[in-house]
Amino acid sequence: MSVHQLIIIGSGPAGHTAAIYAGRANLNPLLYEGFMAGGVAAGGQLTTTTDVENFPGFPEGISGPELMILLRRQSERFGTRILTETISRVDLRRRPFTLYPEDSDEGIKAHAVIIATGATAKRLALPGEEELWQKGISACAVCDGALPMFKEAPLVVIGGGDSAAEEALFLTRYGSRVYVVHRRQELRASRIMADRLLKNPKIEMVWDSVPTRALGNGTLSGVEVENVKTKERKTLAARGLFYAIGHKPNTEIFQGQLELAEDGYIVTTAGTARTSVEGVFAAGDVQDRHYRQAITAAGSGCMAALEAERWLAAQDL
Repeated sequence: MSVHQLIIIGSGPAGHTAAIYAGRANLNPLLYEGFMAGGVAAGGQLTTTTDVENFPGFPEGISGPELMILLRRQSERFGTRILTETISRVDLRRRPFTLYPEDSDEGIKAHAVIIATGATAKRLALPGEEELWQKGISACAVCDGALPMFKEAPLVVIGGGDSAAEEALFLTRYGSRVYVVHRRQELRASRIMADRLLKNPKIEMVWDSVPTRALGNGTLSGVEVENVKTKERKTLAARGLFYAIGHKPNTEIFQGQLELAEDGYIVTTAGTARTSVEGVFAAGDVQDRHYRQAITAAGSGCMAALEAERWLAAQDL
């Protein structure tokens, strides 16, 4: 069985940037883009984003799906072979490494592997959510908050941790008012973030409450919330609903084979893409719980490819 120099798992900005660099280095990368891996189509989370206005080189903005089509085309231009299959299990204990596509017992061998499987934003599956996703509902305020539809409009953030506080404070730059809906009477955020949140005059806390329904016809117009103590329901008029309830890294198949943090993210050596297994590298949201932006994912994909190239050369592979 032939052994590939490099296999890349994942097809978001991290995976395709790694493929572009690896292809230009004549590593002949094989990229498994996945089929509905992590619950989204090939191309990752950007395929669920309508307008991307903060990716360099597109002054007028670009849709998420269109950006991923361009990245995929660029990967192929430099010789990347792309398979629309999902890797369902791996063996990283022996070299060369073995990766198994879904519904196949025949493994694919590789000397080096770049993992770029991303992280999936947690959602609530509210009634109306599916119809209004990216039509007023988002899981990334930094990505979408500056869109014209949200300017000078009432907005809702769900959550009570640091991420929710950060996103709510960010949205005060654009929205007329920001409601923060939290199921408890006390925030989970750090003291400093909680203080900033509570002192901001544009933020209104909706305590002891959970969202129960997203309302709107074509675009979001309101969020129904229920008080968990009194069971009383009310509707918050809102043009934007932002989930800030966390992300789940897509790392299930690497459990027990790579060092993972308690929250499931792949642990990499600081300032590098190196994982706990030599020859295995990680890039993008699968190892980044802080930034989660397309451009930072692309940058880490570049790092992973450069490190993989140097590692393969040092091993005479």
